Amino acid sequence: MINRSLPYFLEDRTGHYTGSDFDEIYDRLFLRVARPPPHQAAHFAETTLMVYDTGRRSSSRRHSRPPPREPSVILEFGQNGTLGTISFVGSCVSMPMSQYLRKTSMFAGSLSRKFTGSNGEDYRWIYRGMQEHEWSCVDSRDYVVAHYTLKPPEKPAYNTSGNMLTIYEPFTHLSVEILASLTIMRYLAANKS
Repeated sequence: MINRSLPYFLEDRTGHYTGSDFDEIYDRLFLRVARPPPHQAAHFAETTLMVYDTGRRSSSRRHSRPPPREPSVILEFGQNGTLGTISFVGSCVSMPMSQYLRKTSMFAGSLSRKFTGSNGEDYRWIYRGMQEHEWSCVDSRDYVVAHYTLKPPEKPAYNTSGNMLTIYEPFTHLSVEILASLTIMRYLAANKS
């Protein structure tokens, strides 16, 4: 049987984990990672990031104003590169990031971690474990669920950033969780001593 499903290709507009829009190239999904809006900034630490399902494509005008919706996930990182708390706003669930995104084994490095999705299944992030992918997310059977690629600096970009988060269609209901966990993994990689 031929698989005719089309993955979701989310262009990461900036390539920075601390803030970017992720717009699906066929206009099926629009996500954003951003700092808290100015009117809420006093309630959160400087290291806090929020993941939004914006419901619309990004535009240059939109960068100057906060997203109109409540965040789906709040990532409150600790000081000096430590993990903090992840909060799922819709379900009112908060937990330490180290409990949500666990090391895959006692001897595994910090860049190989797993999380349990809202569907009860385990998913694992791997750093540079597959050729041409900066990050790969696999399920418990080692099927690729999503992967993230950054455009190499030497390659030209034509009307696109070249940075892409690909989520395979059977797992698009986990898109916000995949982006939130990827953001934590990229934070860990950026703050690795």
